[in-house]
Amino acid sequence: MVALERISLSTGGLRFDGLSAGPQSGELILFLHGFPQFADSWIPILGVMGSLGFHAVAVDQRGYSPGARPRNIEEYRRGKLVGDVIGFADFLGAERFHLVGHDWGGAVAWALAAAHPDRLRTLSVLSTPHLDALSYALKTDPDQQRKSAYFQLFRAPGDVAEKFLLADDAVKLRGAYMGKLPEAALEANIQRLKQDGALTATLNWYRAMDMESPVGDIEVPTLYIWGEHDQALGKIAALATAEFCKGPYRFEAMEGRSHWLLEESPEEIMKLVREQIGFAGS
Repeated sequence: MVALERISLSTGGLRFDGLSAGPQSGELILFLHGFPQFADSWIPILGVMGSLGFHAVAVDQRGYSPGARPRNIEEYRRGKLVGDVIGFADFLGAERFHLVGHDWGGAVAWALAAAHPDRLRTLSVLSTPHLDALSYALKTDPDQQRKSAYFQLFRAPGDVAEKFLLADDAVKLRGAYMGKLPEAALEANIQRLKQDGALTATLNWYRAMDMESPVGDIEVPTLYIWGEHDQALGKIAALATAEFCKGPYRFEAMEGRSHWLLEESPEEIMKLVREQIGFAGS
């Protein structure tokens, strides 16, 4: 494995923190984290991909980077989040790139793949179904409706969600990780989310989300990995995702795995992503 480098990226007047591994001349792979995590959730993959000759980069996204933390909820709309990722690639000098996303990072990845297929070599998404499939499930599937009931809390006006998640030494926020993170990583996340305005900014992703506007079909080669015990994202949406993938598509349902796929099965995730981007060798 090659060493990781801390980097700073500028786009749209905002400054983002990130981690980089591998030669800058290599094909770019961008990794997008979800809630409530940061770029360092991808560390188990970054160094390996960098050692294979790729330029592997993970970024603390909008709201997670202190230098990219606008206050207005409108600044967290889908188009803004997609624009950030295009900006990352432009800043790094990559006309086309591989994109890997988990949770909210996966949601952004789906939207980018639909809107900018010409920019992507491949798409890999962990946990999050295609957003149009999720929208369908939210309207028709009682299981998905139950799993997504927390949206109402996270979207509540004021600071109701912030107080709930941070009360009693952030016991509810800690519980969101389901004991899957090492203690040091968990504590690092909690301390960063306790910074002034940080948790509000990350929750603004939920407050700004639009499930009514279709994302559209995906034409780029796509890998979708879903855990059969995912506590937030159910089977109906996972299976329906295939309907929106018109290019080469691979679906992997991981038996006994939850939402925290990277933490539970890093080697298997690594193998699948390597195969997706065309490097299946050892």
